[in-house]
Amino acid sequence: MSLCLHASDPAAVESAAQRLAAGSLVGMPTETVYGLAADAGNASAVQRIFEAKGRPSDHPLIVHIPPAEAGGWRAAVAPFAREVPAFAAALMQAFWPGPLTLILPRRPEVAAVAAGGQDSVGLRCPSHPVAQALLRAARAHGVHGVAAPSANRFGRVSPTTAAHVAEEFAELPDDALLILDGGACPVGIESTIVDCSRGAPVLLRPGLITPAQIEAACGQPLRARDEAAPRASGTLESHYAPRAKVRLMAAPQLKAALDVLGPDAKHIAVYARAPLKTARGVALRRMPDDAAQAAQALFAVLRELDATGVKLIWVETPPEGADWDGVRDRLQRASA
Repeated sequence: MSLCLHASDPAAVESAAQRLAAGSLVGMPTETVYGLAADAGNASAVQRIFEAKGRPSDHPLIVHIPPAEAGGWRAAVAPFAREVPAFAAALMQAFWPGPLTLILPRRPEVAAVAAGGQDSVGLRCPSHPVAQALLRAARAHGVHGVAAPSANRFGRVSPTTAAHVAEEFAELPDDALLILDGGACPVGIESTIVDCSRGAPVLLRPGLITPAQIEAACGQPLRARDEAAPRASGTLESHYAPRAKVRLMAAPQLKAALDVLGPDAKHIAVYARAPLKTARGVALRRMPDDAAQAAQALFAVLRELDATGVKLIWVETPPEGADWDGVRDRLQRASA
């Protein structure tokens, strides 16, 4: 079982920082999801992330950096980014620290393994106070940033509590992973990703921060992803999947399907906003009507329903609208 320490203890944060500096793995809370962290500048440490997750080595990781100090955000990203376009700097100023990842041209001598071999690198500064404390402490030990994809097996449901992380990596040796328990993640889905490496902002993954907010902050129209876009975390067709098969359904379709099954609706769980009557024994959870609340609860609910041993999880399709894009994206990939 992994060692889990409560992040309210400053000694726990310092211990985690020392482990990062020594090339070990740390489960760290962020405002989005828990990350499986390693020194981004240590190739062998980053390789341990890929091995622990079962993640393909060409699927890039996001590097988390400590908050800006006197030199501002350009100085904060300088250890990893060789160029910062003006519109990217404007996005940093508007949304960092926060749930926004920017893809920037990478310094060729750093973080090649974390970047999946690409000449660009994804960077963000998390707003979670424990993540910030850990990143500052790690910097004092010579760690300028940590690669930290979601702390789960590759392609599975992302973790939003320390207990989720411990469940995911229960088979690792006891000394292989230290988990900092910073409570439940307040955002609950991964960061919005914007490619800033090709002269114009390109949306690669939706999240809590909407396209309209991005365009307003950087003063440029946000382009759609194209074939020339760099590879980015969490953008494979199938991702975020529980063991049970997820099926997205409109509310009328969901009601009709439950009516047809009647009392034979075994091994099915339902997650919906619409009021539904289900057969006895069907696990039913109410999806919040607010997009941000639904995002915060999404992965925890999928894990809870999956743990009941059901074979199918039927989910009501989220409403249209940019504020639901992140939730809709995660569910579409979970059901792929």
